Amino acid sequence: MDTTVRVLADPLARLHEWLAGGAPRTIIGIAGLPGAGKSTLAAQLAHQLNAAATAPYALALGMDGFHLSRAQLRQLPDPALAFARRGAPWTFDADGFVARLGRLRHHTAAVGWPTFAHDVGDPVADAVTVTPDIRLVLVEGLYLLHDRDGWQAAQPACDEVWYLDTPWDVAIERLTLRHMRAWNFSRAQAEARIAESDGLNAALVRDSAVRAAWRIAG
Repeated sequence: MDTTVRVLADPLARLHEWLAGGAPRTIIGIAGLPGAGKSTLAAQLAHQLNAAATAPYALALGMDGFHLSRAQLRQLPDPALAFARRGAPWTFDADGFVARLGRLRHHTAAVGWPTFAHDVGDPVADAVTVTPDIRLVLVEGLYLLHDRDGWQAAQPACDEVWYLDTPWDVAIERLTLRHMRAWNFSRAQAEARIAESDGLNAALVRDSAVRAAWRIAG
């Protein structure tokens, strides 16, 4: 594999290149560390494209809706470990994610997409509807470049996957503050959670960056 780093200076221009090709629907993945800013970037790009169009045609989606539910985690061989490591690659429905990308690619009818309800801690099926007029889907997630646990099929299901190359310390600090706000953690508690789980996931994501079509400075 060619591991030469290719830096994408203008993501918007690259999207215009894809759309000019005339494909019925383009799927661009955006991977990166937890706290890298993936969802923000995807939403901003979709907004910019739609703002310049006569009708919206771009949509940002996330992979969080493919978390295994709490009921599914309880059915795994080690439920305690599964809950402690929730967010690791094997605690997601990777096959379901890839299958849904396939539906987006090949179906002309509306396709539902799940989200994740943080207040209840479970996915919400078909919370978003991708209508046939959506020509560009920007899907962000941690494991789009991961090569194990079923995720190896995610990259081929996209037209391209980009890596948002946010510095490690910046992303981890954002993640620490996020944990402190969301769960009322002290900094020590947030840092412990990252050391025990999120940091392990982040290292996997960082190692997968060599498989990206492009890197974007975060």
